[in-house]
Amino acid sequence: MLRVAIQMDPIEAVNIDGDTTFLLALSAQDRGHRLWVYDFRTLALEDGRLFCRARPAQVRRVKGDHVTLGDEVKLDLGRDVDVILMRQDPPFDMAYVTATYLLETVHPKTLVVNDPAEVRSAPEKLFATRFAGLQPPTLISSDVVALMDFHERHGDVVLKPLHGAAGSGVVRLKAGDPNLEALVEIHATGSRDPLVIQKFIPAVSAGDKRIILVDGEVAGAINRVPPKDAVRSNLRVGGVARPVELTARDREICAVLGPELKRRGLLFVGIDVIGDYLTEINVTSPTGAVQLKEFTGVDAGDMLWDVIEAKRRA
Repeated sequence: MLRVAIQMDPIEAVNIDGDTTFLLALSAQDRGHRLWVYDFRTLALEDGRLFCRARPAQVRRVKGDHVTLGDEVKLDLGRDVDVILMRQDPPFDMAYVTATYLLETVHPKTLVVNDPAEVRSAPEKLFATRFAGLQPPTLISSDVVALMDFHERHGDVVLKPLHGAAGSGVVRLKAGDPNLEALVEIHATGSRDPLVIQKFIPAVSAGDKRIILVDGEVAGAINRVPPKDAVRSNLRVGGVARPVELTARDREICAVLGPELKRRGLLFVGIDVIGDYLTEINVTSPTGAVQLKEFTGVDAGDMLWDVIEAKRRA
């Protein structure tokens, strides 16, 4: 039996029909592991020891009654648990980064999934640029001159916040659209982060493929199809999940990424592929495992726990 603490958004509010963290919790419980859930804002480092306020959890696939939580306890994350799942949703801001620093104080004695230092070193849209030849033309910058030059050279483009998630703030700008400068100014009023501008990929109308990799190995894929005339295919903004087969190009991309993900201790990763291009590498709290199991029977949660259990035995 493993003692598992899950750092996540409130479990009471999850949609059990689509939430990957809930699937991971249920898979762990089915294997006899003991569960706690906690909010990253309760992390506390004192005299080199990391604590949190957590509640024991029992989960079940029953709508409206999917979790029973026990009384709150103080957990020493370096002594009282064997595994921490870092699964709170972005934004990938300084609070998120600080949580990785705190969790790094107990990893790998307590196995943190994904490795917190590597999560910090792999901002999801920026990390994808490390792999030459896999992305569409892409520029990351806060400089309006550079952004406008890219737009002029490539015409139809997509603009998005560097550390955004779930399709938030994604805008398509066609060739000659005069709104880019104003959008950059609006973004700058609330953030000092750069923006990503990327050549628009028409194949997005056929879907944005989410491929799940476990310890560098492909578990499978789903397709997320955007609403008609929309550019965003994320499930949270109206995209619809559909079954899909991996193409030769998908497997080529995974063959490049897999060894590096494994080397970095990024055990559970979701990559996004549109047409022939990699667009993002999601390492914080990637989703899609529930739909993958529904469409194919492949349980990425079980695959992950096989890897985790093997690492704890080693």
